[in-house]
Amino acid sequence: MYIFLTILIVIAAILLTLLVLVQNSKGGGLAAGFASGNQVMGAPKTADFLEKATWTLVALIVVFSIAAVGFNKGQQATAEEQSAIVIDEAPAAPAPAAELPAESAD
Repeated sequence: MYIFLTILIVIAAILLTLLVLVQNSKGGGLAAGFASGNQVMGAPKTADFLEKATWTLVALIVVFSIAAVGFNKGQQATAEEQSAIVIDEAPAAPAPAAELPAESAD
């Protein structure tokens, strides 16, 4: 689930980047061509749509990021519990008896 959320975050970030580039800036931006009512493909509320879409994508990125952190911590806790169980279940191997060198008779 963590990988799926990460992919969604990357897709949302790419879309957000494209939306920000299209928005109307002080110099006109790419949205200036779509905002005029005289053009064939123009829409009067394009700027409002772009702003709402931007805020929606920002909110989605925040929600997906928080969810990804939660799932990642859950996976780490499960992995730590499993490793603790494996350590507890493993039988303790007896220590090999140390052989002492034979004493020489002088």
